Amino acid sequence: MAATARDIAAELRERIKSGALAPGKRLPGEPALVQEYGVAKETARRALTMLVTEGLAVRRKGSGTYVREFQPIKRVANRRLAPEGWGSGQSIWSADLNTRPMEVTKLRVDIEAAPDNIALALNLTDGARTLVRDRVYVVEGEPVQSATSYLPADLVRGSAIEQEDTGPGGVYARLEELGAKPVRFVEEVRARMPAPDEVERLRIAEGTPVVEIFRTAFTDEGTPVEVNRMLLDASAYVMEYHVTG
Repeated sequence: MAATARDIAAELRERIKSGALAPGKRLPGEPALVQEYGVAKETARRALTMLVTEGLAVRRKGSGTYVREFQPIKRVANRRLAPEGWGSGQSIWSADLNTRPMEVTKLRVDIEAAPDNIALALNLTDGARTLVRDRVYVVEGEPVQSATSYLPADLVRGSAIEQEDTGPGGVYARLEELGAKPVRFVEEVRARMPAPDEVERLRIAEGTPVVEIFRTAFTDEGTPVEVNRMLLDASAYVMEYHVTG
């Protein structure tokens, strides 16, 4: 029986996992796969596309397809939101990355009218204003996440949250100083395919889905103080949740 694209992708995947095809190494090209497996060129192309979509490989224009060198980020929501971290002046990203280099790009801080869904989540009246913090996070040179935070403008006016650099511990530490310490978080998570502008913003590989997360932060009194809409390159992340019964 002739090999299928799935068969070829499975064999290449095993070579990658075993280390036979090391990070950064060029994968066999379409002509080589056609010759090795006796398949059509389109079948070989689909096999390589599967690996790109899974985040195991990347295409380099005019060069070929290579084993991806970027190691997925393990995002442990419970750990990254713990006040022991941001409350001691650390970035919540330190829980995800340890010493891996990260930078914030395309940062925009502005005052805007709250979109309907955000106003509803923050219990704001019609026409209320929000402070918007929009940015892209880049890890080891790769854009991995865009995030847009919305906070009630009246709550954060005059604080460091209005500045590009919010200081040690970030937004949550500043909210605590304002008497609005977040103690409970709700995250709504869904996977989907990206829109064209999202593909461009995160430089997402062809066929790669995104993970969209809406997180709402609440005070001890149950008051919502921030909504953060995050868009993650699904191939760059492993999502981990710790749940106790």
